Amino acid sequence: MADQTPQTATSSQMSLALFEDMLAEGFGIHEAAVEIGFQRNNVFVDIADLGVAARRLVDAAYFIVAQEQQSPRLYDVELSYFRWLMRYDSYNYKHLRAVISEAQKALVQVTDTPPGEEPSEKDVWVSVQLLGPVGLSNGRIAFEVPAILVRHIKDPANSHWLSLRISTAFTLNYARAIYDHVLPFISKGGTDWIPLEVVRSWPGKASASSAAFKYFKRDYLEPAMRQINELSDIELSYETRKTSRSIDRIRFKAVRKEGALPAMQQLLGAQEIYFTLKNEFGLTEKQFNEISANRNTWTDEWIERAVEFTRVKITQGKVSRSPSGFLMKALRENLSISDAERTMMAVQSKIEAEEQAKVEAQEAKHKARAADQAAQENAAKAKQEEEVQLGEAILCAMDATNRKELLEAYFVSTAGRLLIRKLKLDKAPLTEADVMLNPDLKQGFCHFAYLKYKPKAKQLVATA
Repeated sequence: MADQTPQTATSSQMSLALFEDMLAEGFGIHEAAVEIGFQRNNVFVDIADLGVAARRLVDAAYFIVAQEQQSPRLYDVELSYFRWLMRYDSYNYKHLRAVISEAQKALVQVTDTPPGEEPSEKDVWVSVQLLGPVGLSNGRIAFEVPAILVRHIKDPANSHWLSLRISTAFTLNYARAIYDHVLPFISKGGTDWIPLEVVRSWPGKASASSAAFKYFKRDYLEPAMRQINELSDIELSYETRKTSRSIDRIRFKAVRKEGALPAMQQLLGAQEIYFTLKNEFGLTEKQFNEISANRNTWTDEWIERAVEFTRVKITQGKVSRSPSGFLMKALRENLSISDAERTMMAVQSKIEAEEQAKVEAQEAKHKARAADQAAQENAAKAKQEEEVQLGEAILCAMDATNRKELLEAYFVSTAGRLLIRKLKLDKAPLTEADVMLNPDLKQGFCHFAYLKYKPKAKQLVATA
């Protein structure tokens, strides 16, 4: 439920604590700084003939059902808490009774008859009330949900996360209806093309008339879009398509707002767990939905055991295809590392650590030896540079005749001959000026002068 604290996502205790804290401050659920909601079955999207308040009431009831570990016949909670969940701020209990009655009259209908085709006797069709009996007494509300719906609420196969914080913020029927129908398609970036008359009919009795599209757009569609983009966690846009000369198709495009946490992260509870599953294992939205649907069983500890198991098997080279698929298998089968395997890994880790320590010690010796050698080379280079400078000072102290004789001696020396050959030069035309203009020859000649007059170097420099 919360996106900041590492607690169980579907926790009625946590939602109650949040309610108590916010009620004391006078804040509604839509002003909550953390998420509260449940994994809603996609089948409950196509519910018509419900006003905004009645739709909120059904959501609150189903949220309570989703939190219960057991499946009691009667769900009984404080009325103030229930009203907070559905963001019912009024104390007009006559109106509240009317809203309850409205919710009780609404039906969810499921069929396998393809859209646009006439039903046959072989087709499956089920029609069920959203709520059974409801009672108000002594500040509490008790209600029943048809048993056939409970399993779809508690263990939805195809589902999406419904945030009560966001859904209760809507005040327009079409804003809530469009948001509900787009939610299952967030991961795909939007819906397919939908007949315009279907979109018009989404709110049921409160649906818009079949007036020209421009009036539907002005009076219903655009206000709903503005409210969704202002209050929800998605950015919504739409496209239309014409058949003949009239618009008869529409599709919605949706992306999560920058900085908005995906529902999967909110429902997991702990950000650390979410980022591990998302970034390390690359779980898909479908896989996150499966995790959220099983959160009553798949606790944080359950998930952490599966993560540890998968990491170990990856390290052992036993995961060759899909780390995320392997992790999901570990979650479904509650796989974990045994104590014996953990001991074996500890022993292996100790052996590897000792071997690594030996390697690191050897590398340290090599580095120390290399550093010592580099230091010696730097010292030798600094010494040679000093000797070259002294050699140049010696040459400056000599007269032209002595420098010429010394240069000729350098040309015939082993060091001089090797350097001239290396530089591919001809010594015959080389003058003293040529030598002093060539950095390599100058360095060699100056060092030769230093070595030649090394015993008298300081005296010659001092005399000059």
